[in-house]
Amino acid sequence: MTLIELATKAKEAKYEVAKLSTEQKNQGILAVADALENNAADIISANAIDMENGEKKGLSVGLLDRLKLDEGRIKGMADGLRQVVALEDPIGKITETWTRPNGLEISKRLVPIGVVGVIYEARPNVTADVFGLCFKTGNAVILKGGSDALESNKAIVKVIKSALDVFKLPVDAVTLIEDSSRESTKEMMRMNGYIDVLIPRGGAGLIKSVVENASIPVIETGSGNCHIYVDFDADIDMAIDIIENAKTQRIGVCNACESLVIHEDISAALLPRLNERLKEHGVLIKADEKSIALLEGAEPATEEDFATEYLDLIISVKTVSSVEEAIDHINKNNTGHSEAIITKDEANAEKFLSGVDASCVYVNASTRFTDGFEFGFGAEIGISTQKLHARGPMGLLALTSYKYTIHGNGQIRK
Repeated sequence: MTLIELATKAKEAKYEVAKLSTEQKNQGILAVADALENNAADIISANAIDMENGEKKGLSVGLLDRLKLDEGRIKGMADGLRQVVALEDPIGKITETWTRPNGLEISKRLVPIGVVGVIYEARPNVTADVFGLCFKTGNAVILKGGSDALESNKAIVKVIKSALDVFKLPVDAVTLIEDSSRESTKEMMRMNGYIDVLIPRGGAGLIKSVVENASIPVIETGSGNCHIYVDFDADIDMAIDIIENAKTQRIGVCNACESLVIHEDISAALLPRLNERLKEHGVLIKADEKSIALLEGAEPATEEDFATEYLDLIISVKTVSSVEEAIDHINKNNTGHSEAIITKDEANAEKFLSGVDASCVYVNASTRFTDGFEFGFGAEIGISTQKLHARGPMGLLALTSYKYTIHGNGQIRK
């Protein structure tokens, strides 16, 4: 089936999905959640093919981690869908109502966007997450996963469609483009009249390509050069625990810490201890001139290192003399994703919260919490690093538009 034929079916399905009641949508999502767990063995078998191919291609440790599925991760996908079911359905909600002097009553009502296109890399869990959020908000979705996860995505979409079909729900609410060529990706980016919004999820290269080449609206998501700034008075034990978690809990995710900024007054007490902790995980530190002497085995950092999303067991270190300098350094090098400060000073915490330009800014917590599930949104369709329409983890509300409904009693404009 051609891409135009697939998109046509999705466009037709969007009107069917939009008509579904909350109960019908929830029924479908719950059926899919159960089906994912019941068919976990088939999904894992398909994933094993992708993993074997990925290892042969020499995918990095971080990318293989993103690609891997096991029973625990499949259960997490199912639980994310169940959490979406438990959330309030925003569709049809009236957010504002006012009456004009001529008697017209105007209301603002939330509606589905229509057909959502998602281009993503080796993250098969995205397939289920995106389906749940789009279906709950009455949208159809066209998925273009990376070739590295093709077998996994095919298996997951097969399960989704089968579960929907059992309840006579529109199976074309979810469509997977199995053609992994660059030509099909470029064609998808220009499907005006079929896809209402396009969301890229992946590395900086993918996002840049979509933003520059798409002729349909794009929500920019993804790449995360996330920083943790350790202030002069920080609790050192807390700082080490947070940094260890943010860097090593999962290295191939966009909310992992890639860069450290350390106040010079705490560097001598913190860095040797932190170095020992990170060595346990095999983390390579790239440090500036002021801190490298305190970090046995570290390599000199370049300016490029400070702006790099490694998605690997590598982290950069920059030493500063004030919170203001830390903020300037972060704003120069970050990607608008997630940034954190570890401090006991409330004034500095507020300066950081106000001054750092990012979608999520933390005080005394790991950047790893930037996630739709952790924010209580169920799953997420992406983490927006732009400022229009949506920002940060994108849950149900980010997948709605609105229309105005106007009630009159015979008014005419003079």
